[in-house]
Amino acid sequence: MIVRRAKAGDERGMAEVHIRSWKTTYRGIVSDHYLDSMKADEREELWRKGISKTEAFVAEDKGEVAGFANGGPERSGDYQEYDGELYAIYLLEECQGKGAGRELVRQVAIALKKAGFRSLLVRVLRNNPSCHFYEALGGIRIGEEKIEIGGALHEEWVYGWPELNVLCDKGGVK
Repeated sequence: MIVRRAKAGDERGMAEVHIRSWKTTYRGIVSDHYLDSMKADEREELWRKGISKTEAFVAEDKGEVAGFANGGPERSGDYQEYDGELYAIYLLEECQGKGAGRELVRQVAIALKKAGFRSLLVRVLRNNPSCHFYEALGGIRIGEEKIEIGGALHEEWVYGWPELNVLCDKGGVK
């Protein structure tokens, strides 16, 4: 598996990974109706914009997009000590646990550091079984928020890294 900067032409693969990973990760957390209504065409358009306006990277497995991550400036303004945000990271279930997620986060962190960012946060659904992933990367829980998905309120945990450097160093990403 290789991790590289996302480029035009990756949008469809990113959309399919986005939907498949939501269905495997959030089934039983988010309503089935919402998950079943997700459309690749809508997500493809989202990622067409996301590639050009964010720091976006994909993980490729045998020439196919198997995961991706993107980030940029922290969007809410609610966490003054954090200037960067990991907006999304998704991997196909069969590709998890092989190091691609860590490398995707690392590449986003490196790109944000080069752009002048000093810190990073990420919002994660509280019931997401991957919360331990962010903790293993050294993220500390700095907040809780509510988010509406498919007409239902869900709790998100906010993890932060006060020093972006810890995510940029391959040795720092365990």
